[in-house]
Amino acid sequence: MGVNLVEKLLAVTLLGSEWVLWLLLALSVISLGVIVERAIFYARIRLNFGTFSQEVTQKLIDEDLKGIKELCQRTPAIESQTILRGLEYKERGVDAMEQSMTGFLFGERQKLDHGLVILGTLGSNAPFIGLFGTVIGIIQAFHSLSTNPAGGPSVVMSGISEALIATAVGLIVAIPAVIAFNLYQRIVKRKISNSEAIKNLIIAHFSK
Repeated sequence: MGVNLVEKLLAVTLLGSEWVLWLLLALSVISLGVIVERAIFYARIRLNFGTFSQEVTQKLIDEDLKGIKELCQRTPAIESQTILRGLEYKERGVDAMEQSMTGFLFGERQKLDHGLVILGTLGSNAPFIGLFGTVIGIIQAFHSLSTNPAGGPSVVMSGISEALIATAVGLIVAIPAVIAFNLYQRIVKRKISNSEAIKNLIIAHFSK
């Protein structure tokens, strides 16, 4: 029974590793799509936080709430939208302002993280998928040698060289995904940190 199982598994591997390459190609398209979509999204909400924070601080000192609202309405950045959310609850007190901004940031965090799990998963697993294709190719190469001993080592070497393509493709898919994932994670952390800082600034002003 054990021999039959091995033979069945061998029959599956002898189907070849080409399907693994097609899978990696599909995953690369998905990865590229997420990378481009996130790049556009983060570019749209980009903000010079240092300048923005200084302007908000000055307007708070001047008690220019109208000016703050106008400043924040110019950009869809999360930092500015956090302020607007807090000002909407100004009449209900500082606690209501803080809770509204905190809740807003929780929701925005999900938008910021959207798609990053795909990049993280591809970055960590694409090399293994490629390695799986390589293993299948090597099994296929040695099986070819066993059925055609006259072919010699050249049969195995040719099969192994083709099989290693799967590992290379897996790395090609994984490397951009890992780079983009790390870069975007840094952007998310910075945006959340900036928003928390501006939230504390608003709360400190209205707590006086």
